[in-house]
Amino acid sequence: MTENKQPQVVVVGGGTGMPVLLRGLKNLPIQLTSLVTVADDGGSTGRIRNEMAIPAPGDIRNVIAALSDAEPMLLELFQHRFNVGNGLSGHSLGNLLLAAMATITGNFNKGIKEISRVLNVKGKIYPISNDNMSLHARMTDGTVISGESNIPLSNKYIERVFLSPQPVEPLPNAIRALERADLIVIAPGSLYTSIMPTIIMPGVADAIQHAKAKVVYVCNVMTQAGETTGYTASDHVQAIFDHIGKGTIDSIVVHNEPIKKAVRAVYAEENAEPVVYDIERLLEMGLQIIEGDIIDHSQSTLRHDNDKVAKLLYSIIDK
Repeated sequence: MTENKQPQVVVVGGGTGMPVLLRGLKNLPIQLTSLVTVADDGGSTGRIRNEMAIPAPGDIRNVIAALSDAEPMLLELFQHRFNVGNGLSGHSLGNLLLAAMATITGNFNKGIKEISRVLNVKGKIYPISNDNMSLHARMTDGTVISGESNIPLSNKYIERVFLSPQPVEPLPNAIRALERADLIVIAPGSLYTSIMPTIIMPGVADAIQHAKAKVVYVCNVMTQAGETTGYTASDHVQAIFDHIGKGTIDSIVVHNEPIKKAVRAVYAEENAEPVVYDIERLLEMGLQIIEGDIIDHSQSTLRHDNDKVAKLLYSIIDK
């Protein structure tokens, strides 16, 4: 990276964890790129995918909202979900706008670019692929579960996830962003259904493996029933290694403070518990451990504190 040039930070992922991370990063003096999963198949997103044969817009919509500097009312409109009992019921207006713009421009990625321009988005947002893809999981008992929304409901242990139809082609801009990055961040989120779909494509996995940038994984604070029940921090990392290669992560960001008993009780009802940070095994795996109190204590649900995590990540960029 040349002197006086802003570092290029690429965030990879989807789900609820990625937008939280991006809200903090967008305020830093960096060139920010988001590579977002398009394998979601539930709710409004699933209906649009099936009817229009385009990649899933839901996670993209949330990333656009997180990185936008538009007027609050415009963003509220973009995120509005219809709840009237007609054909629009359950649809998000943002999903419909993305679908419409994909039709107008003839290309899902171009549609995202135009919506991002209208909503004054910080940085670049790329779908990990322009293809309409589906996620499948092979479970430890040998059965295969198809569909991102069905996988956590099976109550079985996941051995491996994969995409169809093959070959799924990554977006060339996504690969270029990874190759040019000064820091690659794997966002927190549903490990197998939000994070893996973005990194298991051959081109993406190869780019991460051979990146000149440091690769940092922001680990989840809580386990997720049906995906990571009983997983420690190193189990999360091992799952990523099993899918895209050993040693592909250089550092891990972990929360190192106890979770309040009342909050734990709420999550226990969902069969979720705090992720145990097994420091010794993480060190044995060759990871640099970046730890701190990184949750937002003002929220009733556990979320990473976007500013705290952003500052931690910024501090490790090789400026």
